[in-house]
Amino acid sequence: MKIGILGYGNLGRGVESAVRQNPDMELTAILTRRDPSTIKPRTEGVKVYSVNDVAKLKDDIDVLVLCGGSATDLPEQTPEYAKYFNVIDSFDTHARIPEHFANVDKAAKDNGHVALISCGWDPGMFSIMRLYGASILPEGNDYTFWGKGVSQGHSDAIRRVKGVKNGKQYTIPVDEALEKVRAGENPTLTTRQKHVRECFVVAEEGADLAQIEHDIKTMPNYFDEYDTTVHFITEEEFNANHAGIPHGGFVFRTGVTGFEKENKHVVEYSLKLDSNPEFTSSVILAFARAIDRLSKEGQTGCKTVFDIAPAYLSPLSGEELRAHML
Repeated sequence: MKIGILGYGNLGRGVESAVRQNPDMELTAILTRRDPSTIKPRTEGVKVYSVNDVAKLKDDIDVLVLCGGSATDLPEQTPEYAKYFNVIDSFDTHARIPEHFANVDKAAKDNGHVALISCGWDPGMFSIMRLYGASILPEGNDYTFWGKGVSQGHSDAIRRVKGVKNGKQYTIPVDEALEKVRAGENPTLTTRQKHVRECFVVAEEGADLAQIEHDIKTMPNYFDEYDTTVHFITEEEFNANHAGIPHGGFVFRTGVTGFEKENKHVVEYSLKLDSNPEFTSSVILAFARAIDRLSKEGQTGCKTVFDIAPAYLSPLSGEELRAHML
């Protein structure tokens, strides 16, 4: 299967690395809005093209992985490139997924392609776990916790604050809330009770630190609903201790069974990731394999992770899966 990448940031480089771990895949092209000569792939022989050359690559790419900024680029990019290729993206603005799906579905169907949106670990793997849990335990509650890990969106928000030279934000689950869920107590939790946010900031020389802290803690839609701690550190400390992009989290489904609802159950799925973009890339490529198979079966239109049978993700045959994994 021939894989193409649009964009060469953290996610794009993650996809390039993950392709090397999938023998049935080959990276054949990288598309960029930048000057192609500034992109230096680590994979020998891979060519870099301008997005203006997209029409020339229709026969060279089976699935194009869109690695643009989810909230801004993907609503435009995914429908546009679904005209030329089977595509997959990691769009993660949950409230806009239905709108994004409709736009991509039309473009893919009109041009005979398959697309898959909102692929990764949340939305993505966590979404599947929530669906399984609610289907198996219909009388119960869902709980999702994120972290401890770097929130790239919240870190970007910190860096936009006046006087901030660099910054990174960690989302951290509240241990007390986690343990109540694990114990099957079915607590009702507010946003503030589930997570705290910890910020590490390198301030510009002479900046007003008190004002920076105030601007971060009161930022609507990012920090104002959370208990937030702001640490001011040196650039050397930032580079030494906060260069990585770890993340992870937990999905729980709690429920009851029995004629008297006498039996409690807790289902827990957790992730602990050294590299958020590299793990996300690995999920994306498994689903890229699935949409390539769907395309070869003659299907068209937009899909989500809910629409993909697990066997389509694996390079193994049905016979091998039944013999070794069932």
